[in-house]
Amino acid sequence: MGENKAFIQIEGVPIIKRIYDVFKGLFREVIIVTNQKDLFSGFDSKIYSDLIPGKGALGGLYTGIVFASFQHSFCVACDMPFIKKSLVQYLIENIDDSDVVIPRTKDGLEPLHAIYSKNCVKPIRRMIDEGKSKIVDIYDQVKVKIVDEKDFFRYDPEGESFINVNTPEQLRSIRKNEESHLK
Repeated sequence: MGENKAFIQIEGVPIIKRIYDVFKGLFREVIIVTNQKDLFSGFDSKIYSDLIPGKGALGGLYTGIVFASFQHSFCVACDMPFIKKSLVQYLIENIDDSDVVIPRTKDGLEPLHAIYSKNCVKPIRRMIDEGKSKIVDIYDQVKVKIVDEKDFFRYDPEGESFINVNTPEQLRSIRKNEESHLK
């Protein structure tokens, strides 16, 4: 993308601020995992650098769960500007005794919009030590609850929570939609 995705503005607000505002209304603790800590100093949250640098999303997930004060953590990527509070609440209500609560859309599992328990720490560490990098690689080692789209559809009928900004084309598409809503 050529810039830090967390600070890309959608509807005039940086993505990270949009996520942070949702989380501050839901959780007693917000953790940001970044290797550019100074960029996030304006947020009233705990900020940590990766415990194991260079391991991508799996390393960030590991760090967040390790430092979390609570047994379960909702974990999300920094490039998802349209997270729905009601959907996150629904996922929380479905924790039961699960280690992972993960939504499944028509596109598949959404590992960076899911809940993880502290029971995932050792399996994640094992995956990292084995050189694996996919979050889904831990799922056969923990208790996973998959929440299908038909069950959470009413909380996010357009599936906007799972939109992320990975490419300039995706960003252009989002901005084009913004403009059409303003007309």
